Amino acid sequence: MDNTVKKTTRLEHKIIADLVAPGSRVLDLGCGNGSLLELLTKTKGSTGTGIEIDEEAIYDCIERGLSVSHGDIDTGLSDFSDASFDYVILHESLQQVLHPEKVIIESLRVGKKIIVGIPNFCHLSGRLQVCFLGRVPVTTELPYQWYDTPNVKFLSIKDFRNFCKQKDIAIEKEKAIAYNREIYLLPNLLAHIGLFLLSKKH
Repeated sequence: MDNTVKKTTRLEHKIIADLVAPGSRVLDLGCGNGSLLELLTKTKGSTGTGIEIDEEAIYDCIERGLSVSHGDIDTGLSDFSDASFDYVILHESLQQVLHPEKVIIESLRVGKKIIVGIPNFCHLSGRLQVCFLGRVPVTTELPYQWYDTPNVKFLSIKDFRNFCKQKDIAIEKEKAIAYNREIYLLPNLLAHIGLFLLSKKH
């Protein structure tokens, strides 16, 4: 990754790019404006496509020269055959789907590996807001009021680990981010974002 890319890229996008092997086929679910797909194309030589429901974000992707389909993540994977992609990415989107278990299982069918990035709803600053202010947390990573949030599921890093254990999904790598830095101590308490590289157990 060149210095210009390093300076302008979000940390979690850099970490995701490090997890993706060069020349991979990538499907980005909830790809937003396409910044992550563009990064993978430029720095890893990936060939990829995205699925996005927001029309304005789709226009941004098209302007970047990316392949993107208008669709709902909850129902958008049935058209893809098994192992169509090397990686399926669910970053900042899993908490917004109605049926996350189904989406993860389908992603593991469509992709050889999946990369999941989640906001940690149980980080310290969120807990303090609930405890002392008696209000639903509002943070940089979760900048929504209760009445306008797109999030329909609320989970922590610990919740996601337990889910993978229950569903017999292998966590190959796990990363935690707080205040734009990777952290290693007490991630469920201190991290704002958790990143996971997952695969089926054999």
